[in-house]
Amino acid sequence: MNQGPAPVPTPGGAQRLLSLDALRGFDMFWIVGAAALVTALEKVSDNAVTRFLSTQLHHVPWEGFRFYDLIFPLFVFIAGVSLVFSMERTLAQQGQGKAIARLARRCALLFLLGIFYYGGFSARWPEIRLSGVLQYIAVASFCGGALFILLRRARALALVCAALLLGYWALMAFVPFPDVRLDKETLAQTVAQLKSSEPAQVLQTAAGRARGCYEEGHNLSNYVDYRYLPGKKINGAYESQPLLGILGVVSVCLLGLLAGLWLRRGDADDHRKVIGLVLAGVASVALGYLWGLQFPVVKKLWSPSFVLVTGGCSALLLGLFYWLVEIRQWRTWCQPFVWIGMNPITIYLAHNLIDFPKIAARLAGGDVQAWLDLHLAKGAGGLLLAAVELGLTFLLVRFLYVRKIFIRL
Repeated sequence: MNQGPAPVPTPGGAQRLLSLDALRGFDMFWIVGAAALVTALEKVSDNAVTRFLSTQLHHVPWEGFRFYDLIFPLFVFIAGVSLVFSMERTLAQQGQGKAIARLARRCALLFLLGIFYYGGFSARWPEIRLSGVLQYIAVASFCGGALFILLRRARALALVCAALLLGYWALMAFVPFPDVRLDKETLAQTVAQLKSSEPAQVLQTAAGRARGCYEEGHNLSNYVDYRYLPGKKINGAYESQPLLGILGVVSVCLLGLLAGLWLRRGDADDHRKVIGLVLAGVASVALGYLWGLQFPVVKKLWSPSFVLVTGGCSALLLGLFYWLVEIRQWRTWCQPFVWIGMNPITIYLAHNLIDFPKIAARLAGGDVQAWLDLHLAKGAGGLLLAAVELGLTFLLVRFLYVRKIFIRL
């Protein structure tokens, strides 16, 4: 019986699946330039297809789901899968205590990198953002990894995941909060009337208490952020990575852990593993949309319905990549994704620190861009700039890959 492909050794010493690196790179691909390329393409050829693609590469303002809303949860899901392969090796060599300590150090460093990504300490408190993408990944990875180290069994992890989602739903549905709307426009009016932006004074204007609300700026999660989350908040009064949303992002990581444990099973062949991922993915998406009838699919809340929809889509993509790369052995097409997937944090930070659009403009801007816009098609110059920017990204990650430079925490 085929017990599945052995994880591939990498220069960093960890054991990993090539399909997982490819999927991680595919996920990052949209962040580091592909989305901008599609947006530029729409300006060249504005039709139903390009408008649809461009729409899918922008976040839903609040309720709903588009492809771009999957990018972040997919990365967290992949992190959960990866933890199974990396932590099992650490556990075998160092034991539980040292494994948790190592995990804590890595996640603490990632959290600090997140603060650095959003400006570090260049601004004065409270204009420092504590709840960003990398910080959320750090918290999810630590909680998920620690639970894996302590529990190990899929059934126990599944029960914890279910408890987190049900607990989050119960909090949002039944815990009352001051009936004050915290969206930017309404909050600005309230602050102007009070001549004070102090949360305690703003909340005193509440006429009563509300519960079971899921509108933007009018729900328990946004209230908790406004009242208790320190530092800068991206939406003014609340975060897109909220405090209560930690229950959701940890659940996504746990779903990834469950997928990783499934792939590590020795009593299932590769085809059965793919079928299991597909069936679980379809069931999770269906359950998520069904739950969404009561608790909407909202990325900025990391609602349980959003977790199930994105977790299911992630499982489907993992099944597809596993089938293509590990079973069919079709690997040439995904090599550029592997280059990105082997250095995800590096390229994510590089796009924050290096002005890729400005470099692209130096190579293909000015008269080149103007000539293309005039003689080829309106927007063609912008499309070339987006392509050059993406090409520069691929050159960087390929350089790192060929030189065997893998920067990990």
